[in-house]
Amino acid sequence: MKGNLIIISSPSGGGKGTLIKEVRAALPELGYSCSHTTRPQRFGEEEGREYFFISQEEFQSRIDAGDFLEFANVHGHFYGTSLAESRKVANTGKDLIVEVDVQGALQIMSKPDLEDSRVSIFILPPSFEVLRARLRPGGRKARTD
Repeated sequence: MKGNLIIISSPSGGGKGTLIKEVRAALPELGYSCSHTTRPQRFGEEEGREYFFISQEEFQSRIDAGDFLEFANVHGHFYGTSLAESRKVANTGKDLIVEVDVQGALQIMSKPDLEDSRVSIFILPPSFEVLRARLRPGGRKARTD
């Protein structure tokens, strides 16, 4: 049995990471796809937990090889979901949750072979003021909602 693909998307700073963290704590059986990125690793992040950190060259090579379910350039850095890892989790029968931006969600939603197994959830920030505060340096740590 193939699991469902649950797409959580929002603009950067929209709260998708926080939501997924809470959902995964409540539903540990839920599969999760850790994305790849070309952005620098931040303090406190762990390779393979938040992201797989790879070079721009390796990311481009993976794009060329068709290795991503979706990918996007966000604020000058690439982010992408591994197609192989997504299939591996889905083929266990587990539902798989993926954290993507709007570009990535649109790519996944356009794939007809996933039509019967996908659910898309868009997270809207409480307000533009809150989103703006979250996107400022240090803003992600300060809870404004």
